[in-house]
Amino acid sequence: MLKNKILLVTGGTGSFGNETVRKFLDSELSEIRIFSRDEKKQDDMRLRFNSDKLKFFLGDVRDQKSIDSAMRGVDYVFHSAAFKQVPSCEFFPMEAFKTNVVGTQNVIDSAIEHKAKKVICLSTDKAVQPINAMGISKAMMEKIAIAKSRESQDTVVSITRYGNVLASRGSVIPVFLNQIMNKKPLTITDPDMTRFIMTLNSAVDLVYFSFLNAVSGDLYVYDAPAAKMQNLLQALLNVLNINKYETRVIGTRLGEKKHETLLSKDEILHAIKNKEYFRIPLKKDNLNYAKFFVEGEAAVSNIDDFNSNNCDQLNIDEIEKILLTLPCIKHFIKNGYLDDHLNF
Repeated sequence: MLKNKILLVTGGTGSFGNETVRKFLDSELSEIRIFSRDEKKQDDMRLRFNSDKLKFFLGDVRDQKSIDSAMRGVDYVFHSAAFKQVPSCEFFPMEAFKTNVVGTQNVIDSAIEHKAKKVICLSTDKAVQPINAMGISKAMMEKIAIAKSRESQDTVVSITRYGNVLASRGSVIPVFLNQIMNKKPLTITDPDMTRFIMTLNSAVDLVYFSFLNAVSGDLYVYDAPAAKMQNLLQALLNVLNINKYETRVIGTRLGEKKHETLLSKDEILHAIKNKEYFRIPLKKDNLNYAKFFVEGEAAVSNIDDFNSNNCDQLNIDEIEKILLTLPCIKHFIKNGYLDDHLNF
């Protein structure tokens, strides 16, 4: 499926884009196109990988014309461009809407117009039962992708959804490492707060699995384990060989949940387990208005959603093993400081 094909990654200078390039640069793809609006990150990436297979397109998913110029001749699209920081989206919700909602529609419309074979849209656990602007905008992104999947004849449109990616930009691990490096107290919101745990490599694997297997309208969700924040923090101190360190509980911040949700009750009811992934196929009766007004589904009332408090919980030893696979942790243990190139 990859031989002599062209892959476009929107938001390609981010964590996911860099990991995708690392994974597929030596594949039989003829070209990997990186589409983003930050020329500095593009130049960093160009120097880092130093490959003629990489092509860079400067533009913004909000601008349909700039997407069209990058989409010509493309076979596959991984759509990862998004506003992801909860506080930023909370203060500027219309900016989140323009990028996460309108931008997604622009990308899918362009892909359909240029007859791309597949578009995989990346979503987040915050889109399920959302309480903040980022989650709401990503939930709308999912609805748009599903709606477009019904319209498209030649382009497969599918979605992947996953939880927290360890050591990605803005995540808690780089924050903790920076605090340790600068001899500041480690700040923790709520020791009993739980989050789904996965690595960047697992995120790319999920998208690739969806790419290989999805039919239009499919939603693929990684069956991720979770961990308490206090256990994640203790595991980090253990791998860094730090016996005691000052910590400060700052409380749950605005827009945060104590536990995140990966699958709603309705989605669990229709989910098909496939290896380590859940597949939620497109419901053919989504436009049956009776389902919204006069009919119901009793089984939904008798099950729980799939959240980070009722799934498999990692113990401290298990978290340590995952942490020791992260490039930023390896570098920090060896050198005692963070390398910006390891936290995109």
